[in-house]
Amino acid sequence: MATSTGAPRQRLRDTIVDAARARTIAAGWDAVRMGGVATTAGVSRQTVYNEFGSKAGLAEALARAEVDRFVGDVRDALLAHGSDVRAGAYAAIVRTLSTAAENPLVKAILTSARGGSDELLPYLTTRAEVVLTEASGALIDWAGDHLPGADQAALAFAADTIVRLVVSHIVLPREPVEQTATALADLAVRLFSAAARPAL
Repeated sequence: MATSTGAPRQRLRDTIVDAARARTIAAGWDAVRMGGVATTAGVSRQTVYNEFGSKAGLAEALARAEVDRFVGDVRDALLAHGSDVRAGAYAAIVRTLSTAAENPLVKAILTSARGGSDELLPYLTTRAEVVLTEASGALIDWAGDHLPGADQAALAFAADTIVRLVVSHIVLPREPVEQTATALADLAVRLFSAAARPAL
């Protein structure tokens, strides 16, 4: 059986990125040093440079990993509730609002706002459009599975609307997370139900 030489290297890169993420959340990207990341990851400083080339290369990898992590969390929350559209929407919205409140990297990605890390900011904010598109795509895929025959344009509009409203509540929260998620999940059900009804 053939063995994959790529898997160990990917695990190494993931370990280093996770270390960079932990140090960034703890102290801010501007305070992150390649040597410190290496220590946290349990590897040599040269290994970090060999894998990412520079701090800028590590920033790019960190931003990409954060986007993948976030969109994966959204998909997991949706899929965990099967055909219960409201429960799935609520779970995904709660997960998003809670994660953004706790994680300055996610908040910076989703809002393109200045998050106290000027050096890392360009890598995060260039991902904002990507993550919003992917999050909308996750909603469209999930709703489409459970609303066969729905109007695709209306479904896309519903998903985009929900994602934009969630982001607006991340930027300027007004109520507790659970209360906001309840209201937005109710709205999601109405929008998706409208998309599922045949046009008059």
